[in-house]
Amino acid sequence: MSIDLIPVKMGGPVMGTRWSADLGIPKGTDTAALETALTAVVVLVDEQMSTWKPESDLMRLNAAPVGGWADIPTDLMRVLARGLEIGRISNGAFDIGLGDLVCAWGFGAAAPDEAAIRSRLGQPRRPAHELLELDETGLRARKMAALQIDLSGIAKGYGVDKMMQVCRDFDIPSALVALDGELSARGAQPDGTPWSVVIEKPDYDARLPYSILELQEGAVATSGDYRHWVDVGQTRLSHTMDNQSGGPVQPGIAAVTVVTRDCMTADAMATAVQVLGVEKGSALAQNTGLDCLILERGKSGLRQHCIGRLFQT
Repeated sequence: MSIDLIPVKMGGPVMGTRWSADLGIPKGTDTAALETALTAVVVLVDEQMSTWKPESDLMRLNAAPVGGWADIPTDLMRVLARGLEIGRISNGAFDIGLGDLVCAWGFGAAAPDEAAIRSRLGQPRRPAHELLELDETGLRARKMAALQIDLSGIAKGYGVDKMMQVCRDFDIPSALVALDGELSARGAQPDGTPWSVVIEKPDYDARLPYSILELQEGAVATSGDYRHWVDVGQTRLSHTMDNQSGGPVQPGIAAVTVVTRDCMTADAMATAVQVLGVEKGSALAQNTGLDCLILERGKSGLRQHCIGRLFQT
């Protein structure tokens, strides 16, 4: 272990889950100030982007009248802008405008609504990047049609990026920060070895490892069907929504793990690949230069599809 770096663990509750930081810090680092700063950024993301807090900035935007401008803070603007950009890149597969579907199926703060589910099933819809206008300079946004925004597929990744920025600001050379299943690494562990990131087996009943990823620089996010779902008859449906079907994505992909430079992008692109399916999702990953592992469910078990150099080794 390097004599210059001291191993430290930090963490706490947020967003109904936990944030964590495994760090190698130089002697003399103000650990109390560092922990306070890490806590503050994840709380900021929660307060601005939660759909579970009626007073959040996102919910205030959701409640704003169609056609009227709503002032929004800088961090929320960054996430909205990136969300719309990835929506365009993925041709709407990643869509931040599906909050009404999330709620109708009972994955949000409200109970399931069968009437709302029936009215939306089989109804393709215009994606959010066609319906939400952003004035990034003026920090304001307006909806051009009825739209309920949900950032659950990108906000946690942004929270991880904010934590990593805190580590950079404090000159922490060795860091693995995480929020739920989203992670970002900087440098190596204090002993000089790469960070070990477990890729979880997409199992409905147990938390088991599928493989181990060694990481020194970059961010990892996973989207899957095995943590939040609903059973409809004999079919198990994921919490991930598809704007073309007006409901959950079709069964098939069990999990998508994406590795890229920032966690916000990894988070959103993992969702986009899952929505698109194996063939189109693989093409999106290849065309955008992602390292991506797709685990597909089949009658004989899991089948893996590896895109990019990282998962080929």
